[in-house]
Amino acid sequence: MKALVYHGPGERALEDKPKPKINDPTDAVVKIIRTTICGTDIHILKGDVSSVIDGRTLGHEGVGIVEETGSNVSNFGAGDKVLISCITSCGKCASCRKGMYSHCDHGGWILGNTIDGTQAEYVRIPYADTSLYRIPDGADEEAYVMVSDILPTGFECGVLNGQVKPGDTVAIVGAGPIGIATLLAAQFYSPIEIIMVDTDENRLQSAKAFGATKLVHENVIEEIMNFTHGKGVDVAIEAVGTPVTFNICQSIVAAGGHIANIGVHGRSVELHLENLWARSVTITTRLVDTAITPMVMKLIASGKLQPQKLITHHFTLNEIMKAYDTFGHAAQEKALKVILSN
Repeated sequence: MKALVYHGPGERALEDKPKPKINDPTDAVVKIIRTTICGTDIHILKGDVSSVIDGRTLGHEGVGIVEETGSNVSNFGAGDKVLISCITSCGKCASCRKGMYSHCDHGGWILGNTIDGTQAEYVRIPYADTSLYRIPDGADEEAYVMVSDILPTGFECGVLNGQVKPGDTVAIVGAGPIGIATLLAAQFYSPIEIIMVDTDENRLQSAKAFGATKLVHENVIEEIMNFTHGKGVDVAIEAVGTPVTFNICQSIVAAGGHIANIGVHGRSVELHLENLWARSVTITTRLVDTAITPMVMKLIASGKLQPQKLITHHFTLNEIMKAYDTFGHAAQEKALKVILSN
């Protein structure tokens, strides 16, 4: 089968690999119909995720059709169309029982990380009964690809951790796909202002179309503090993963406010406790647990959430090298999410 393979920082190739097989009774083998590229994959290619080794098939998002199941899989069978969660959950360990599926003793974020992922023709899914979700008949497959990762991440790591509530002023630093997914999620909680911050004017205009109330692309700290009359924002959401963007969040958060980190950080950041210690600021970090996935699927089914509008480019799986070039040069290509069809 064809697969996108990581060969160290900056090195990737579309290669032939053996089709995965059932290893354990709880496994399923899924034929990929549609997958995508995540900002985390770009971080991997930069060398930011040391657990990813040479030879790994990348990708942790997708929709597919179950081809084969292990003897202990009871919720799914061959021919079922499924959403693949970016988080693998055994459903039984102490962390899973607390809903912290990202810390599963036997799973967590392993797809495209410590085991082969979804940017391939087929993928093996451990603990299939608790790591797959059946997709309704006739559903928009591309919309559900967005539920593998970025929508639950925006909801959980950004909006819920940030405790966004009615009347809040929210700033989302980073108007890439995860930032805009967070923007979509935040609107369900009725903040009075959602400020989007980015250096890419095209992405800011996209954010405006998705509901942002204010756009900021330069003199960020000064402009936001002026806009909030010197008080800062109630919730500052970091959606990039760099020292610069994290520092912006520290500089614009109001007393009693929340900094919710989403970004994947490959370098250390400087924590300015000398400014924050007396301001009752809460800082949260989180790897998405996907506990909210069933609710997000209901919102899509009802039409209240339309994440397929995030998709700007389409490729076949055989064009994945070109797709990475497009996604990696998002500003020039005016790209948000790309879809790869198998």
